[in-house]
Amino acid sequence: MKKIIVNKSGAELRAVECPKCKEQIIHPADMNCLEHYNHLKGKTYNVKLRLVGNSHTISIPKEIINFMHEQERTMDNMVRLCFEDMTRMSLRFGRFEEEF
Repeated sequence: MKKIIVNKSGAELRAVECPKCKEQIIHPADMNCLEHYNHLKGKTYNVKLRLVGNSHTISIPKEIINFMHEQERTMDNMVRLCFEDMTRMSLRFGRFEEEF
């Protein structure tokens, strides 16, 4: 078996692969993280929009923040807010490359 990295749903998972039959076995801890992510991804959260000074704020549910910390990703102070269409905004955390 040979160690490899498998991309699933944008996540990099550790795995081993048989060079002959190409069968892959994903690391159980990484599979649990992917299942936890899929569980969170399927939820809809109701949050309040608040006025703080001249800005509006929302709070991010604790279980999402906890999941991000569990992934050992460094949460940067940079957050990108994208206005996608008339009824949709997205927040992106971390370092960004210029998107064109």
